[in-house]
Parts: sequence; C-alpha cells; structure tokens
Amino acid sequence: MGALHEGHLSLVRVARNSCNTVAASIFVNPAQFGPNEDLAKYPRSFERDRELLEKEGVALLFAPSVEEMYPSGAMTWITVEGLSDKLDGGSRPGHFRGVTTVVAKLFNIVEPDVAFFGQKDAAQVAIIRRMLRDLNFPVEIVVGPIVREADGLAMSSRNAYLSPEHRKQALVLYRSLMRVKKLVDEGESTAAELIAVAKNEIATEPAARLDYFEIVNPDTLDPVEDVSRGALAAVAAFFGTTRLIDNVVLFGSNG
Repeated sequence: MGALHEGHLSLVRVARNSCNTVAASIFVNPAQFGPNEDLAKYPRSFERDRELLEKEGVALLFAPSVEEMYPSGAMTWITVEGLSDKLDGGSRPGHFRGVTTVVAKLFNIVEPDVAFFGQKDAAQVAIIRRMLRDLNFPVEIVVGPIVREADGLAMSSRNAYLSPEHRKQALVLYRSLMRVKKLVDEGESTAAELIAVAKNEIATEPAARLDYFEIVNPDTLDPVEDVSRGALAAVAAFFGTTRLIDNVVLFGSNG
C-alpha cells in the first residue's frame, strides 16, 4: 500500500534476484479498512515510493485509482471461509475479504508467475495461499523474512504514527515473542504456558493495549495446544491509536 520501507524493498531484491522482470503495485485499498480505521490518514508518499522502486530495478509500477479497481456497481467479493475471521480478521471484520479481493484482482491484471509477500503479515500469507489453491491461480508465493529495526521493532508503514514514547513502548511486542521463542528453544511446548508468559511480558508495558496473542498452525490459523511440531506465535496490540502486529515462527523439538 505504499509508504515503502526496507521490509518492502527487501522483497523487491529477492524478486529481482530470482525473476527476469519485477512489477510492483501501490494501492491503498479502501476495501480492507474498517469504518473507524486509518484509511484517510494512511501514509501516502507516491513520488518517493516510485523513486525507490525505480532505484531497485522494478520494471513496472502499477498504481491504479480506486475507481479503476472498484468500478461503480462492483458487487463481487472473494472470501476465504474459515480463515478470514482469525487473528486480524477477528479484530477487523471484513479486512481479509478486502485483501483477498484486491489481491485476486491484481493477480488477474498483472498475471505474475511469482508473488512476494512479507512474513510480518503471516495471516494474510496463509489466506492468500489458500485462495490460490482453491481458485487454481497459477502463482507461486514466496515469503520474505520480517525486517526489523536495530532494536527489534518490526518495520511497518504504521510506525510513522508512533510518538517517541509509543515507539519505545512498542518494543514489548518483540520482547514477548523472543521470550516465547527462548522457552520453546529450551524445550517448553505447551501453548497455554507460552501465551501466559507472553501476556505477562506485555503487561509490563501498561500503555500497551493487547488485541491478541495467539499460537496457531501457520497454515490453518487454528490454535494449537502443543508447539513441538512447529507453530506461529502472533501478536497485535495498540500503542495510543496505532495498532501494530508481529510474529515469530516457532520450531519445536519435532518441528
């Protein structure tokens, strides 16, 4: 959706190293914002973004208008039943319907062979993978790792909203995930215990308003009780009015 940062650009570099031609889209998609969310103030920096993509060797930038993507009278939506109401979908009703619809439209328009997404949006990746499988899209999905600031904060366009104080408080998300990962590395496999530790860590930052901390199967997004075969720990929280997400893939003793 624009407001590009190093996380986005890392995906461009991976794409450039593995594909003959790289295309990028910039579209602040109104369909994935709720009525009280930040569509109007979402950071937009098109000229800067265009220059960054050009420097990275992107051959095609597709930047349609809302009217082009959603012509008057459009009534068709794509919903991945059973996944779209989990994690962020539970907190943001209709969000993933907007994501899957616009991604399907972008794939139909651009016709990529491979599409590159970031691990930070792990639920989105799972839902798009399922949509591609169910609807027979001939697109391969490649997932790039989360790119972080030096202190661990996951890069996000919404970080621009954070005050210096909220920016410092937001590091509790990374700390909670690292505590969980350390415990798993040491042999803990009970999801309920890991979630309790993470929530206690987040509670040390009173300004953090927790949305969820869940440990789920990375493909189905269903909660797991035991992480020994691997799982995804995902968190979302508010700092002031800014909602941030983060996650880490857990590799258990049998993962």
